[in-house]
Amino acid sequence: MPHQQPKSASTNRRDFLATTGLSAGALACGPFWSSASAQEKKPRHKVERLGVGSIGMRYQGSVITEKARLYGDIVAICDVDRHVREQARASFGSTPKIFEEYQDLLDRKDVDVVLIGTPDHWHTKMLIDACRAGKDVYCEKPLTLTIDEGHLLRKVVNDTKRVVQVGTWQRSDSRFRLAAEMVRQGRVGNLRKVQCITSKNPSGGPFAEMPVPGHFNWNLWQGQTPDVPYIPERGHYTFRWWYEYSGGKMTDWGAHHIDIAQWAINSLPMEIDGKGRLPSVENGFNVALDFSANIRYANGVELEVLDEGRVGIMFEGDKGRIFVNRGTVAGAPAENLKNDPLPRENFTLYPHDNLTRPERSGKLDAIINHMGNFFDCIETRNTPISDIESQHRSVSTCHLANISMRLGRPLRWDPEQERFIDDEEANTWLSREQRKGFEIV
Repeated sequence: MPHQQPKSASTNRRDFLATTGLSAGALACGPFWSSASAQEKKPRHKVERLGVGSIGMRYQGSVITEKARLYGDIVAICDVDRHVREQARASFGSTPKIFEEYQDLLDRKDVDVVLIGTPDHWHTKMLIDACRAGKDVYCEKPLTLTIDEGHLLRKVVNDTKRVVQVGTWQRSDSRFRLAAEMVRQGRVGNLRKVQCITSKNPSGGPFAEMPVPGHFNWNLWQGQTPDVPYIPERGHYTFRWWYEYSGGKMTDWGAHHIDIAQWAINSLPMEIDGKGRLPSVENGFNVALDFSANIRYANGVELEVLDEGRVGIMFEGDKGRIFVNRGTVAGAPAENLKNDPLPRENFTLYPHDNLTRPERSGKLDAIINHMGNFFDCIETRNTPISDIESQHRSVSTCHLANISMRLGRPLRWDPEQERFIDDEEANTWLSREQRKGFEIV
């Protein structure tokens, strides 16, 4: 159950807008080397290559580790499932050391960079520990399990001066970037409404309790969450459909689509009305079914989140509409680019673009650019395109929608103080009780 939030750091909204540019497993399918530019193919001299340690080696963890091989050497691998970590070591050669405890990986002096591909409830603690260990970090989305975790992450990253890239790779996908740029540069006129469509959360259960497999450290996997009997469906990919570990499609896909929407909206939420049907199946998936949310931003733009329809993002202004998803960017403003181009050198949303890197779209190719941006920033110490502040704010909007759903009523939000207005019950949902021994401090 949630409890009263502790006092935590907050940020001035103007500081946020300035720092984020909002002002005025299975392994990856197929090789990616053929799509890399000649510049990216050229290996660094051995003494210049960074040592990479990867934590969480199921599908997405293996994907980002494979992409990081362009820029560094994989020297260490960690997973609480022995079968997964041994398979990962076999996939990445016999050189990497393998660990069950991630702290053992962080202790290694040959690890310069840490990749985190674990379930959501471990992201914050591992990221904080890695930063404090002096590592630069690429962490998968969604960034946090709760809004309060984001406050602490912001402070630790600022204090340690580490480079942190969040795996919201759609920011490095040419289609999504172009759509956001067109909106921000007035190609739809005054933005009025945005619609994000994910897809439905699955239902399932009741599932049977089973003995914990000998190769799987269930206690360590659970981390900060309540200690419960082992159910296979709680682990690996399907952890997403349990509120204890994640937030369903609202945080899984919302961390992508709501992030792009908010990048273009250029404001922060103030009113949230989430609706959903909460399942009550014992030992079954418990994230909301048939969910939706209506969110009003400080600048008057309205965001609608739906779980059915054509998956993607629709931007609607007084002069046109733009639809974008992982397959297309469409609408009259996009068609007008033939006559009125918007070249990359005129993009404004991110100040540290590497224009020598070719445009890419689609998950596996876009991650090449996203990982490349991360390693660029390790070298320059610039802020990555998916930085802590913007990603804390994006996933906070997802959390706000889920909290409204679970409370069953609309909520008002103060984006500067990052607290609900005149609603102490809702404020108790900004954090969650953490199991002894796994507290995030």
